[in-house]
Amino acid sequence: MPSMVNVRVTTMDAELEFSFPGNTKGRQLIEQVAKTIGLREIWYFGLQFVDSRGCVSWLNADKKVLSQDIKKETPLLFKLRVQFYPEDVEEELIQDITRKLFFLEVKEDILTDEVYCPPETAVLLASYAVQEKFGEYDKSVHRQGYLSSERLLPKRVLDQHKLSKEQWEERIQVWHEEHKSMLKEEAILEYLKIAQDLEMFGVNYFEIKNKKGTDLWLGVDALGINIYPKEDRLTPKIGFPWSEIKNISFNDKKFLIKAIDKRSPDFMFYVPRLRVNKGILQLSMGNHALYIRRRKPDNIEVQQMKAQAKQERLKKKMERDRLEGEKKKREAIEREKEQMEREKQELMMKLYEFEETTKRAERELQEQLDRAMRLEEERRRVEQEAARLEAERMEAIIAKEELARQAEEQMKSQEQLAAELTEYTARIAELEEAKRQKEEEAETWHIKATEVEESLLKTKEELQTVRSPTSSAPADRPPSSSSSSSSSSESDHEHSEDNSTHSAELQTQGIDDHRMEEERLTEAEKNLLLKKKLMDLSSDLEQSRDDAKKTQNDLLHAENVRAGRDKYKTLRQIRLGNTKQRVDEFEAL
Repeated sequence: MPSMVNVRVTTMDAELEFSFPGNTKGRQLIEQVAKTIGLREIWYFGLQFVDSRGCVSWLNADKKVLSQDIKKETPLLFKLRVQFYPEDVEEELIQDITRKLFFLEVKEDILTDEVYCPPETAVLLASYAVQEKFGEYDKSVHRQGYLSSERLLPKRVLDQHKLSKEQWEERIQVWHEEHKSMLKEEAILEYLKIAQDLEMFGVNYFEIKNKKGTDLWLGVDALGINIYPKEDRLTPKIGFPWSEIKNISFNDKKFLIKAIDKRSPDFMFYVPRLRVNKGILQLSMGNHALYIRRRKPDNIEVQQMKAQAKQERLKKKMERDRLEGEKKKREAIEREKEQMEREKQELMMKLYEFEETTKRAERELQEQLDRAMRLEEERRRVEQEAARLEAERMEAIIAKEELARQAEEQMKSQEQLAAELTEYTARIAELEEAKRQKEEEAETWHIKATEVEESLLKTKEELQTVRSPTSSAPADRPPSSSSSSSSSSESDHEHSEDNSTHSAELQTQGIDDHRMEEERLTEAEKNLLLKKKLMDLSSDLEQSRDDAKKTQNDLLHAENVRAGRDKYKTLRQIRLGNTKQRVDEFEAL
């Protein structure tokens, strides 16, 4: 029985340790790791290791693990990493764990500037990373400073802008608040959909030279092989889709690519290190295989995985909708309770106002009653005085009559009688005038008393009106209830290590050669609102940017934006003309 070998494999968020037999092949080890973490889309991933020369290499799936140039240590150290990228993350990445592993690796590449990301997009992506970690924004939980310990933006972006941590947090929080009710899995997908539009997403770069000895970059990705000038890894100048390539081979440091178009010369370039050629061949074969696979009907396994993932996501969506419904019910109940409390407070205030109005009315009524009593007494006094004056007047009349009689009977002297008559006549006139004045005064007091009585009746009616709403105010309703809710030169012996020719024949028969990738739009082009928000954020950040700290990639990206170029428009441009024309263009660089 073969001896057992200890191995430690790290993923972006976990560390695994186990043993395997010494005769185990690379594929078996990868499958064991995938099975341990529940990963089925294994074709995107590979195991990285550091070889005996200190270089990072990929484990060959078809060779025994121990026959490969792995640095001898115990346990053997490997990293599970993305080796091949999809063309469209939403259409191709099926499992949530696959998307999570891609998300963690792409996020790290962006934060370390391995993949260039403009500042405004970095802020948007950071908000999705926050949504993935913290869930939906809740102002009662996510208070100021909740992102202070989070690593969310590339150091380049932080250094280029004169913004404090709090100001960065404010900008990220604004986006976080917009991701309402978004599941963490949905946030991961949105992150990847935007990240895949970045020019360096999924591209493996290799230093090469053409026949003229010009230093260039070779970029290998899911869509084909592109050629970049040495000073610009954002904007390729020439592109060859996988559908145009028939055979890839290398001998020593010379790499040869044969095109399907027989009129086209071989596409040849030179690589400074032999191991790099092996890496290019390995990546080209893997990417080409996936390119062909995507253009054929899904096999049964993938169909089942997609059906299962669709069912699981539908279930999660239904659960999310149910929870969202319960949340809305709870919020409605809370709003109703708050409304009832407000109404209660309003009624209490009205009741208090009614009570104050009643007390004031009662005081006014009492004052009017007291005034009415005083007026009534004064009226009675005036009436009594008028009666007395009337009695005196009557006595005077009687006396006058008596005097007149006596005058007739006794025939007193004319002078005496005339004097007495004049005296009594004057007295009678005085009494009549006094009586008239008293009668007018009594009438005045009578009118005032009548007015007081009418005011008293009106006050009683107002008091009755004030008391009526108070007694009929609605009682407090009880609240409704609801369920809760590295690189050094190689030694000369490397050249003698393998001078044989390595070749891979790439089969493209039976596939649809329609290059749909050249018709794609970026997420920002699809979503005009997103595009506008990114432009607004870019303008906002531009005001605080230190132009002296702009990098070469910043300048290149700004020029691309100014010229109206993006990843897919550039792709269409660099594939213009036939293969021969593009090979000739490469040789002329």
